[in-house]
Amino acid sequence: METLRLELAKAIKGKTIKSAECNWPKMIRPFSVLEFQKKIKNKKIVKIDRRSKVLVIDLAGPLSLAIHLKLTGQLIFQPKNGKVIMGGHPQKGGMAGLPNKFTHLILKFTDGSVLFFNDLRKFGWARLIDDIGVAQIVVEHGPEPLSKEFTLKYFNSIIKKYPNRKIKLILLDQKLIGGIGNIYCDESCFCARILPMRQAITLKPSEIKKLFICINSVIKLAIAKKGTSADTYVRLSGQPGGMVPYLKVYGRKGLKCKRCGGIINRIKVNTRGTHYCLDCQQ
Repeated sequence: METLRLELAKAIKGKTIKSAECNWPKMIRPFSVLEFQKKIKNKKIVKIDRRSKVLVIDLAGPLSLAIHLKLTGQLIFQPKNGKVIMGGHPQKGGMAGLPNKFTHLILKFTDGSVLFFNDLRKFGWARLIDDIGVAQIVVEHGPEPLSKEFTLKYFNSIIKKYPNRKIKLILLDQKLIGGIGNIYCDESCFCARILPMRQAITLKPSEIKKLFICINSVIKLAIAKKGTSADTYVRLSGQPGGMVPYLKVYGRKGLKCKRCGGIINRIKVNTRGTHYCLDCQQ
């Protein structure tokens, strides 16, 4: 999502919204389509922020547009002249004949460019919120890796607070740590040589410290490599992220471990596909 935020900022920052169209009112609740159109019309995009997996598009004036792609959402930017580019979860035929049956929100800019919000399963949302709403999003998510708030002391505190939780469930809980997805959760556990299904209470202080270091290093590498295309995700440029060759366990079921030569296994942990090495993770 950080890669998408950076690329979206390059595409639409400074543009002014001429009009909006929506055929799925639930996506833009609590406002009606007409109210949404009136409030967003002629608003200039000042900047694009992110909190965990929520994009926050700061508009001139008191409102911001918060966007969550959920499981199948994608943003497609169509310049007035040039190639259409897409970021998010790709869908078969998703870029054909825009707008199409997957398109539920359209933002048209004064320079002739257009931003489409497509969503196959219609779980994604785009909500106009004020400063209080933005603050609420911040409060609802824990500190993010690489931020000054995400310290070893804080990480130790949440491990101790939930001793009976599987470590994977702690890492994926956005209220505790914002921004760690399934891919980088598995990769962080591999880096630390820890089985993701272990209970938090079983971790030694040295293992907690190692996992903390690994979380930050994995996320830092992922951002540098422009994200991962596994899990049906691509950048706004439409190109796959460059992190895939660096994945050690995710998406490698049955293959040899790059570290020890063991076999990578895949199981479900609370419905989430979970990858780990049978030999070098404990």
